[in-house]
Order: sequence, then C-alpha cells, then structure tokens
Amino acid sequence: MVEIVQATRRHPLQAGQLDVASVSVTLADNATRVSLRAKDNTVSALSKALGITLPMKPKTSASNGGRAALWLGPDEWLIIDDADSGVIADLAKVKVLHSAVDISHRNVGIIVAGKGAAAVVNGGCPQDLSLKAFPVGAASRTVLGKIEIVLWRTGEDAFRVECWRSFSNYAYAFLQESARDVAI
Repeated sequence: MVEIVQATRRHPLQAGQLDVASVSVTLADNATRVSLRAKDNTVSALSKALGITLPMKPKTSASNGGRAALWLGPDEWLIIDDADSGVIADLAKVKVLHSAVDISHRNVGIIVAGKGAAAVVNGGCPQDLSLKAFPVGAASRTVLGKIEIVLWRTGEDAFRVECWRSFSNYAYAFLQESARDVAI
C-alpha cells in the first residue's frame, strides 16, 4: 500500500519558535557593530585600544570577553561587541589613520546552534563548513541564498549569521525553513 505524505504549508511571514530538537535558529541579542578599515601599520595601536589583537589572516577572528574582531579583508574587520562597551569611543582615542563606522543599526545577527547547525547553514551557503575547512573562530563574507552575509563559527555546532537589516526577514525565514528540512 502506498503511503501519501502531505507537506504542511506555512505562511511565509509566520513567526514563532522553531520546534526542531537538533538545531535552533534564534535572533542574536542587540550588539554594537563597527566596520573598521585600517592599514597594516596601524593594527598594533588599534588592537591595543580594542583589547583584541586584530586578526591578519583570511577566515580568522579574535575575541576577548564580549568583543570580537572578524577579518573580512586585507584592511577590513567587523567588530562585534555584545556588551556595548564603547567601541567607537575606544577607537576615537587612537591617533592613527583609520575608519570606524558604527553599523549597529544596519546589521542583524542570527544564531544557528545545535547538532545540525552546519547542515542548516549549508542549506543556502555553498561554503565548506566542515570543522577542518571552517574551524571554530573562522569568519568570512559569503552568501546565504540570494543575500550577502558574514558567517562566524562560534562553536563546533554554532554559527552567527550577520546580515543587513533589510534582508533579515529573508535570512531568518530561510534558516528556519532549512532547519525544518534538516529535521526531516
């Protein structure tokens, strides 16, 4: 006998907590985010002011307490401060040429955590997320579906997805749907 299984249709804007045991998709708490641009010869002074050694290699990050610096390019970092402890004020005291722009209201963070986290993110991100290729602490600018994101692996089974606020509904719904697919 043939068993017919019918998919349940969800409204595209339906909100609510995801009911999947192997993974969770949640909104990150508000944080201060700063786009930092600087040349190599200023990194030491900026690192001292931030209390973090700015990473200098592709796909790397550094953190201290609730503050993290993600390498995005040869002269570009995304600073995320969960404690909102005055990143811009700290950088304003540095007397070397740099650009520090507060982008806190432009970005939204989404946390994907649990046993199936890598599979959920890979539902729309073509990057190799194996621990060997993308270890804990790895960070990169990449895509999720049709949007650009910054992806940061915060634990073996945990990722932080940073995206522009205007794309946040898309990213959040995409990740929730991917989590439902992983759970099946």
